[in-house]
Amino acid sequence: MSVAQAERAGLVAAMREVGPDAPTLCGDWTARDLAAHLVIRERRLDAAPGILVPKLAGYTERVQDQVAAENDWNVLLDKVASGPPTLSPFKLLDPLVNVSEMFIHHEDVRRAGAEWEPRVLDEATTTALTRQVSLMSRLMLSKVPARVTLRTPEGKTLATTGSGPSVVVTGDPGELLLFVSGRDQTKVEITGDDDAVRAVREGRGGL
Repeated sequence: MSVAQAERAGLVAAMREVGPDAPTLCGDWTARDLAAHLVIRERRLDAAPGILVPKLAGYTERVQDQVAAENDWNVLLDKVASGPPTLSPFKLLDPLVNVSEMFIHHEDVRRAGAEWEPRVLDEATTTALTRQVSLMSRLMLSKVPARVTLRTPEGKTLATTGSGPSVVVTGDPGELLLFVSGRDQTKVEITGDDDAVRAVREGRGGL
């Protein structure tokens, strides 16, 4: 089982446990909304572009609401659990493109509750997430007016991006990935000028 598949299974298990109306870290989305998002991302090629293209977002939102309303909760989760269908471009790319997606949304469900702690991740998962930090930092921190260094507690620099006042974010790879993806429910340490740190927090993109 790939890391993406393991995180998908964990995400589905977490959603089954909390139920369709549970909150997530994805704004005002419930677990049902998040499940519908994942379904249209992999199964509705007509609506998926609106996830990334603002001009198409309205149509995507309408389709997502329709998918969420028309599907029984267990049916919706079964579709997420089964992964991309045969004709989906995500089928072959699943081990690559879904590592971040599934890990982040797994934590979106886990960490929306009042109490949470980071999971203890195995070596394969940590390695896969480490590879994603550099890519995601370039995507999510491109407009931040600071030079951001992402570093592990052991002192290994995983990525440096941007220009301006120096800000150093220290944490395990999974925590860094969640931070650059716009999540505040992370175990990271941020050092730098107060204004620059604030600009980094407020200027991150979101997944």
